[in-house]
Amino acid sequence: MRSLDLAVIGLYLVAMPVLGLLLGGRQRSSHDYFVGSRQLPWWAVCFSVVATETSTLTVISVPTVAYLGSFTYLQLAVGYLIGRVVVAFVLLPKYYAGNLVSAYEFLGKRFGPGLQGTASVTFLVTRLLADGLRLFATAIPVKVMLAAFGVDLAYWQIVLVLAVLTVIYTYLGGIKAVVWVDAIQMFVYVGGAILAAVVLAGQLPSDWFGTALEAGKFQLLDFTSSIVTDQYAFLTAVLGGAVFAMASHGADQLMVQRLLACRNVRDSQKALIASGVVVALQFALFLLIGTMLWSFFRGAAPAEMGMASNDELFPTFIVNDLPPGLSGLLIAGILAAAMSTLASSLNSLSTSTVSDLYQRFGKRKLDDATVLRMGKLWTLVWAVVFVVFASMFSSTDNPVVEVGLSIASYTYGALLGAFLLGLWNKRARQTDATIAFCATIAVVLVFVLWVQFPDGEGGEASLAFPWYTPLGVIVTLVVGGLLSLRHGRPAVEQPVEHADNS
Repeated sequence: MRSLDLAVIGLYLVAMPVLGLLLGGRQRSSHDYFVGSRQLPWWAVCFSVVATETSTLTVISVPTVAYLGSFTYLQLAVGYLIGRVVVAFVLLPKYYAGNLVSAYEFLGKRFGPGLQGTASVTFLVTRLLADGLRLFATAIPVKVMLAAFGVDLAYWQIVLVLAVLTVIYTYLGGIKAVVWVDAIQMFVYVGGAILAAVVLAGQLPSDWFGTALEAGKFQLLDFTSSIVTDQYAFLTAVLGGAVFAMASHGADQLMVQRLLACRNVRDSQKALIASGVVVALQFALFLLIGTMLWSFFRGAAPAEMGMASNDELFPTFIVNDLPPGLSGLLIAGILAAAMSTLASSLNSLSTSTVSDLYQRFGKRKLDDATVLRMGKLWTLVWAVVFVVFASMFSSTDNPVVEVGLSIASYTYGALLGAFLLGLWNKRARQTDATIAFCATIAVVLVFVLWVQFPDGEGGEASLAFPWYTPLGVIVTLVVGGLLSLRHGRPAVEQPVEHADNS
């Protein structure tokens, strides 16, 4: 019976690279490879954005959040939608007006190549850590499934296979292949999750909903927890989530590159705002599955059931309790979520490396054929590096979705703050922005590593991760603003390349 699951998974793993090659077509220029010549429909870009940010963390870890807690995680989605609206009408028009392929080109034009390179390197490191964790998370359910067949593979071996399959269509098909395959993969994992919820509902007692409701599992708003240390307190989740989304979708090349592949700014705005609605619905679906699992397992602690990690809850149910075929479809859905994020990361890392670093700091002007070749080469390089970074997360006590979000929060404040400083402060120059950028990273790391606050329950805890991004934005704007006061007049209104950036 399990052979049917293996057949479904095998078919999926073969089909995705093939579809990517067919849908991506031949890449005739670097502009085609990096932004699809800006010819992609907005709805496909919308689904690609959703698939990219959803990743394996949402599929296996958001149910864990609901299992251990309630629906308060959904408050983040409200903030995410607010942040997307701001990005859609403030930053996207700037990117399209400059005909950019990288978000950090805006910083290069406004301040100079130094800050563009600094922001790009920060993005590269952040993506490696955050998406390396996502790639590792994918190996969790795969390892559980293989163990049921008596096959014991190491996490790095599973990660390597996924990386090889993903890099095939990413390398050859560019952003067009990535976006179209992302859209297909989104329907695979969402469809699988809906079917799993239907099957799960049939195995629950008739009063499960009332029991879960009485236990507070459907609590949506949290006005009582500490807004400083609890990431799901209402103000923390909504305000912090909004600023986080402004950074992740307005200052992170991973998302911006997809949005720049739309035909025009209006299509890009529709794709971005619609993605916020779809993400909220996805969160609700996976939180519901987590609550249903709580009823199915009668609220038992994962460790009591012999699970090595809390995030094995949903994968264990998929492998042991779903009918053959559907179990394979769910595993394929988890692989789809991982491959969509990995493909997007590889493409955006390659773009940022070539456009923000290689071309900016190279000694000679590169022709388009060379830029295209370098883009593909760096796709391969980053694939290898990802496999190494993914092995860094062999264990974690928290649901990996929380760890992944907090890693991104460490640098998002500096990235978004630099963009806002360039938009709002006409005096600020490259030196001011670079010092403010570096100071922000240092301040946020101090808060992450050493600063503790009362948690409202008699103990102490770190600052809740949604506050890291707002904190970073404030530090960047304050430090950059104070340094800009050294200049007696706004920066010269001419191309940055010829301006005095001292």
